Amino acid sequence: MRTLVVGAGAIGGYFGGRLLEAGRDVTFLVRPRRAEQLAHTGLAIRSPLGNVDRPAPTVTADRLHGPFDVIVLSCKAYDLEDAMASVAPAVGPDTAILPLLNGMRHVDLLQQRFGAGAVLGGMCAISTTLDAEGRILHLNDSHLLAFGEQDGAPTPRIEAIAAEFAGANFSANASSTIMQEMWEKWVLIGVVAGITCLMRAPIGDVVAAGAADVATALLDECAAIARLHGFAPRAVPLERSRAMVTTKGSPFAASMLRDVERGARTEVEHVLGDLLRRGGDPAAHPVLRIAYAHLATYEAQRARVAAA
Repeated sequence: MRTLVVGAGAIGGYFGGRLLEAGRDVTFLVRPRRAEQLAHTGLAIRSPLGNVDRPAPTVTADRLHGPFDVIVLSCKAYDLEDAMASVAPAVGPDTAILPLLNGMRHVDLLQQRFGAGAVLGGMCAISTTLDAEGRILHLNDSHLLAFGEQDGAPTPRIEAIAAEFAGANFSANASSTIMQEMWEKWVLIGVVAGITCLMRAPIGDVVAAGAADVATALLDECAAIARLHGFAPRAVPLERSRAMVTTKGSPFAASMLRDVERGARTEVEHVLGDLLRRGGDPAAHPVLRIAYAHLATYEAQRARVAAA
């Protein structure tokens, strides 16, 4: 099975690197600068679950041709349009596109471009980042990648992907409820990104300030939007999310907060903006509206400074 991983950053590089480690046929679609870096250093993963140092087969968009069997899409949401244009030559009539972005807007856009039948549901649970040398740093002890048909059917291509991922050093889960899981993750990401960016602090500091009720109010608003679309969070994931945003001393913060702290672009439109739009009347979701407005203002300021 030929697998194309779009990007060799913190997420795509991690899971693609684990597949390489397991001897799978993997190619990374990267920009020229990253291709040069990987040609010099190879793909490096530093993880409590085992390090990887491997030569990384790469291709740039101008040299890409296909089709590939599976395309793992792990770009930033704001790069999705460019990624779709770049990856188009690799998409054949039987190609399965496995996106690992948060939220749901990317599913709509991918289906519009490549057809509903090409797009799987997908999500991952992992904390990673890139260091200054381009190495992938795995920051926790979870590395789950879940995937499945949007309708939950156990199709031959899901079985083939599961077989391809089996034996690689990450947890691969062929799921019959992938869309439910994606919505539940979106609710959690929306809450954690919203509250930690709004307060500019990790969860433990929010709780210490006596604002845990603001976090749980935001959780209730996000869960209500999921419920509106037929994906009410199940009891166990919902209570797990509630515990995660109310734990004293927790260092947990969204990667979006790290983006804000270093003055980088965020995925606010994909994570919070799209969630708010799907909720109908913004007045029905006041904390989410404030969290979104706060980050949208940050992005407006970034754009003004860049244009000056």
